[in-house]
Amino acid sequence: MTSFFRTCTIIAATAMAAACNNAADDDVTRIAFIGSPDDLTKTGVRLSPAGQHIRAAKAEGIVRLNETGEVVPAIAERWIVTEDGLSYIFRLRNSDWSDGRALTANTVRASLQRNIRNLRGTSLGLDLAIIDDIRAMTGRVIEIRLNKPMPQFLQLLAQPELGLLRDGAGTGPMMSEQTGTGVRLSVLPPENSGMPPVEGWQEAQRAIFVTSQSAEAATQAFEDGETDAVFNGTLSNLPLADIGPLSAGTVRLDAVFGLYGIAVRSRNGFLADAENREALALAIDRETILQPFNIGGWIATTRIIPPNLPDANVAQGERWADLSLETRQERARARVTAWKNANAGTVPRLSLALPDGPGSDIMMRELSADYAVVGIELVRAEDGQRSELVLVDQLARYGDVRWFLNQLNCAVARGICSSEADRLVAQALREDDPATRLALLTDAERVLLSENGYIPIGAPIRWSLIRGGVEGFEENRWGLHPLFPMALRPI
Repeated sequence: MTSFFRTCTIIAATAMAAACNNAADDDVTRIAFIGSPDDLTKTGVRLSPAGQHIRAAKAEGIVRLNETGEVVPAIAERWIVTEDGLSYIFRLRNSDWSDGRALTANTVRASLQRNIRNLRGTSLGLDLAIIDDIRAMTGRVIEIRLNKPMPQFLQLLAQPELGLLRDGAGTGPMMSEQTGTGVRLSVLPPENSGMPPVEGWQEAQRAIFVTSQSAEAATQAFEDGETDAVFNGTLSNLPLADIGPLSAGTVRLDAVFGLYGIAVRSRNGFLADAENREALALAIDRETILQPFNIGGWIATTRIIPPNLPDANVAQGERWADLSLETRQERARARVTAWKNANAGTVPRLSLALPDGPGSDIMMRELSADYAVVGIELVRAEDGQRSELVLVDQLARYGDVRWFLNQLNCAVARGICSSEADRLVAQALREDDPATRLALLTDAERVLLSENGYIPIGAPIRWSLIRGGVEGFEENRWGLHPLFPMALRPI
């Protein structure tokens, strides 16, 4: 039974109760994403968080993520995985495209292949390189063959950018309409998804109105009661989430995976040498850097692969685990002093690009203090200014080592990269022996760490504001919160 059908069953069961309470319920769930108004209308494959959520609501993929972040059926109603982990065979639901033409294995294959072609040149495109072939086996059966086993392949396949389209239109479960300052999403009838008609489903669901605006505007709208939920909060704007009494709403934190650190974008001056770049990593006091934010359970790391990644088996413990902070900073200070002596006493002065927001102001203050201890002057880059350093804040799409290494691939990296590390990752993708494959990925991380083109700090932060009465929201490790479940009217 698909998640859509389960939801429709709940709707049918609660329709009468919901009808009795219509006077007290809004007909719209109002959701604000922190971002830019342009995020709502951008198309293509480089989607903002708002764009990802809208795409997922309008165009299901073969599978999708539910509100808890688990993979559930979508266009495929069920599937099997062969024992060797190389073949995924999906049986498609009996439904149509939005234009009324039958949804078949051939049309789904064509749509999926088109998405994969469009994603070339992106980090997600690198992730999808594990697909060897896509075959339409019968009218409603499709097979995806992989180069190598990937336990988290379904999680990859559930990404919003892989939502299936025909002539630019998806199959739902919602339809969208641009209206005023946002996008209005309405639930489609269950029979559009190949389900039997459900009596009363319209009375128990409501539309969703999505906007994308600045963090200040979104949080103010929430405080004023004009918005029911705020999504895509980051560390840069976290202080804005403390906006009033608990009765006004709830701050919800997702325990996400991803990259949060500093990308080095220059090989000039002090940054020309990898050991000097390592000084940037040595100097940071990761144990206290987030204390001003009062976040419990945050995980700091000195590695690219996070220590709590399930089944990673790559991270070999934290770097410099046997050294105190004082010893690390002494080593960094010695490298700064040596460079100053070789450059007429010039103090290294580095600019860092950060997003706007009070949280970024705090992070800038903390990093500047740590770098000042070792003799580095850190300044904040002006808007539009080319900086030597830039903050990286990215959510992992799936919990596999390759995601983290692919973010630093020379084809997509924002900073210094390593062609040697890229070669090792590519070689791992061709390797049959699991132990050898793991060794190659471990070597790739080691090479990237030795380059010190990316300075890890810890896990990203993602927060939301959720008002009481909003159904269908759950914290999850991917920071994706499907909009369709939030259309269910509360009882």
